[in-house]
Amino acid sequence: MKGLVSYKVNWEKNKPYVAMIFIQFVYAGMALFSKAAMTKGMNPYVFVVYRQAFASLSLAPFAFFGSKKVAPLSFNLVSKIFLISLVGVTLSSNLYYVAINYTSATFAAASTNTIPGITFIMAVILRVECLSINQMHGMAKVLGSALSLSGAVMFAFVKGPAVGITKWYPENQKQISHSFTTLHSKGDCIRGSLMMISANTSWALWLILQGLILKEYPAKFRLTILQCFFSCIQSAVLAVAMERNPSAWKLGWDIHLISVVYCGVIVTGICYWLQVCTIKEKGPVFTAMFTPLQLIITAIFSALLWKETLYWGSVGGTVLLVIGLYSVLWGKNRESIKVQANGVTAETKEETRLECILQN
Repeated sequence: MKGLVSYKVNWEKNKPYVAMIFIQFVYAGMALFSKAAMTKGMNPYVFVVYRQAFASLSLAPFAFFGSKKVAPLSFNLVSKIFLISLVGVTLSSNLYYVAINYTSATFAAASTNTIPGITFIMAVILRVECLSINQMHGMAKVLGSALSLSGAVMFAFVKGPAVGITKWYPENQKQISHSFTTLHSKGDCIRGSLMMISANTSWALWLILQGLILKEYPAKFRLTILQCFFSCIQSAVLAVAMERNPSAWKLGWDIHLISVVYCGVIVTGICYWLQVCTIKEKGPVFTAMFTPLQLIITAIFSALLWKETLYWGSVGGTVLLVIGLYSVLWGKNRESIKVQANGVTAETKEETRLECILQN
């Protein structure tokens, strides 16, 4: 009986760690499945439409039957949510899936590590966040942002010699390339890398706007499904404009269907719940610290399944990305601790002042 109680205590303590590791595997799978679907001929604009549709359907029961009653939506608020969906979800998703057609799944996973740095830079520009370069935590965020962006550029444009364990035989590489990957010119790789960074920039802007809209409409699940629904409509209009062939919309029992269901239901549906629970228990800094694990998992599976060759330049870029990410997170953590300490001190001073008044 004592052993069972101890097991339950350890499980409750380790649940957030298990959840975050599972989430990073899911996100790594998103990059891998998306790359497989794109290289098998699926139109990226159509992919986004189906993904948002499956996400809306999977979240609908939780959003409308599991949420508390909130104030009705006004036309002004609906317009804001529609524009945020367009700027963030629709633009970011379409850029991501078009870009992954020209880059590798490993680079797609690596580029996500730039989001904290880009978010910080945009927050400073929009005056949502203060820049304190005269303090240690402020310098850490600035240097971390610069390192993250430098690492992404290095990963995309600096190759160098191949890593020894990923030097595959030419015949194997050629065979796998025809099955799962598409070889592109240097110009295509550059174009894809820039589009991927643009997708992350759009997503960073969405994160900032999301915090502002939540103050007006705090129903998170309903807000999520509204954005997925609006994004589905917006992406459908874009897909119809970009793809006129009706056969591109057909879904069979193949990698195309598996990918859109996986990205829509598992990535958006299940992982959303897990992240909300983990953030509530451990905070956002804890969840962000697991982001580099997605890159490692993706790189390993890309090398094993698709015989993707890794280069030392990419490894160096990855190191800069991870260092930059943790530098930004450390700065944010120190800043939060300092803000909380100042708040407690101010509260204590106020209580002391009131006590003095009452005593006199």
